[in-house]
Amino acid sequence: MSTAGRLPNLSAALAGTRAATQTAGPWGGRRQLQVRFAVEAETAQIYSAEALRGELTKASARSRYHSIAIVGRDALADVDFLCAAFGTAPSLPVMLDHDGQRPTELEGLLSALQLVQVSVNGNETGGAVDRLCRTMSTTAARGVQHAVVMLPAEGVSDGPLLRIVEQVHHASGEAQVVLHPPTAVRPGEDDSRWAQWLERAMSAHGDVRVLPRWPVPPSPSSEAARGTRNVRSG
Repeated sequence: MSTAGRLPNLSAALAGTRAATQTAGPWGGRRQLQVRFAVEAETAQIYSAEALRGELTKASARSRYHSIAIVGRDALADVDFLCAAFGTAPSLPVMLDHDGQRPTELEGLLSALQLVQVSVNGNETGGAVDRLCRTMSTTAARGVQHAVVMLPAEGVSDGPLLRIVEQVHHASGEAQVVLHPPTAVRPGEDDSRWAQWLERAMSAHGDVRVLPRWPVPPSPSSEAARGTRNVRSG
């Protein structure tokens, strides 16, 4: 099998680490060190697990943070890298913010995490919801905090969001559910919609909140090049 294009062992393409405010979920509004997996429009560098661990240690010594957040593209595709990077517990709590679609891969990382957060928009397929529910039940079995964050897509009705709440409840009665309504209310939309939705959701699951979302920072420029991938080895 060709090895062309493979990354060095226990390494991953990251957009780097940065100080940021968590925009959604139970830890919304917290100041964090974010480990960002590079997306298509971002310039990436190859980090070794050792280099990432060292960078987080230095950053947390320079300033005060609530936690570390693993964010960006499909982080659990690089679960071996994450297990190596966080195998030695950092001084800060660690959360994973992802889509919940890799419950099997998640198991190996759970010992390093204090919060597993899964984001949904209401347009998920039945299979996707089943997988995120497996993520919730797997996380609950290990005693790690877990949450589903609802960011309703344009035009999504209340029904699909309520069905996700019901399925999440069956997967884990300990799951936290946080819904962040769209910032702008569409013309003719009743402001009481989400209060009514909350009443219905709480008839299915006890821990449901409706909260405004912290402003989302601008996404990476579509003109940004992926750049030269230099290996950071520590």
